[in-house]
Amino acid sequence: MTAAATLIQINAGQAWQKEQDHMGATKLTIPARKGLAVRIEAGRTFSIVNTHGTQVVDSWAFNGADMAEFMSMEHSRAGFRRLCSRVGDSYLTNKRRPIVTVIDDTSPGRHDTLIAACDVYRYQALGHVGHHDNCTENLRDALAMLGLVPPETPAPLNLFMNIPWEPNGDLFWNEPMTMPGDAITFRAEMDLVAVFSTCPMDLLPINGKDGVIRDAEIVVN
Repeated sequence: MTAAATLIQINAGQAWQKEQDHMGATKLTIPARKGLAVRIEAGRTFSIVNTHGTQVVDSWAFNGADMAEFMSMEHSRAGFRRLCSRVGDSYLTNKRRPIVTVIDDTSPGRHDTLIAACDVYRYQALGHVGHHDNCTENLRDALAMLGLVPPETPAPLNLFMNIPWEPNGDLFWNEPMTMPGDAITFRAEMDLVAVFSTCPMDLLPINGKDGVIRDAEIVVN
C-alpha cells in the first residue's frame, strides 16, 4: 500500500470506516470495544479524536522494525519528569529513544500513564462472570491482522482517561474531562506500528456515567 499509512481492520466481522479528505488526511473509525493497528511512517502526524467526548482510548506504539522496542510509560515519565505529558513532550521507548512527540492537544490534557491495560482478570476481580471484551486482547488481535505478535502487553498510554491522584498517593477512577471532538496529535519519530483500543470498561465510570462504550477516530496526515 502506498498511502500515508497502512490501515488494518482487527476483526473480520467488524467493519471499519475509512475516509480521505481533500488534503490527503486519512480518517479511520475505531469501532466501540475493539482495536486497530496502523503503520505510520517517521515524520507523519496522527490524531486521536474523542468523537463523543467520553471514550478512553488505550494506545501503544512499537518500533516498526523491531517489536521488542516499544513506547514505555515508565521510561517516558522519567524523560518528561511528570505524570501527564504536555505539548512538546516526547514519549520514549524501553530503549529510551523518542517514538512519538505530542504536537497538539485540544483536550484538557488529562491522559493516564499509570494504569495497566484491562484484561479478563481485571473484570473477574470486579465481579464480572464470563468473558468480557478487553484492551489486552484488542492489542493482540489488532497486531495479528498485521502478522505481528506483541512481545508482551506494555503499559498503555490511556488517552483521555481521568485518573486523578492525591498527595497521599490515592488514585481515583473518574469520568473523562473531554468534550466531543477533543483530540491529541502526535508526530511519529520513527517508522512505527501504533495500536488503539476503545477501552470496553463498563464496570467503572471511566467512559462516562452511562457506561456506554463508543467509537473514536484516528486521523493520519
